[in-house]
Amino acid sequence: VQLQASGGGLVQAGGSLRLSCAASGLTFRNYDMGWFRQAPGKEREFVAAISRGGGTTFYADAVKGRFACSRDNAKNTVCLQMNSLKSEDTAVYYCAGEGRAGGRPRAVAEYDYWGQGTEVTVSS
Repeated sequence: VQLQASGGGLVQAGGSLRLSCAASGLTFRNYDMGWFRQAPGKEREFVAAISRGGGTTFYADAVKGRFACSRDNAKNTVCLQMNSLKSEDTAVYYCAGEGRAGGRPRAVAEYDYWGQGTEVTVSS
């Protein structure tokens, strides 16, 4: 199983980035997908998640209204559109897949597979 995240970079505060995660080696449509982030010196934290069918999304309060998660099961990809970025959004962003139905999408421990991370730096 491989989850390949991309799209990170350096952006000014108020700007936008779109992260993508390409999945292979798993039946993508059978997995809920999540995005997490980890800032230097901090624990990994939940950002967003999307159900396997794409009909339900979850967001951390810190990003609600600014970030949007989507997926394309035909292309085995999940995306995170990040708008109105703030300096506190600076972190390494990870995509992850969870195979158990009815799990806890906000919990790191629920996820079976993790990507390698893509770095997002927001300058103020």
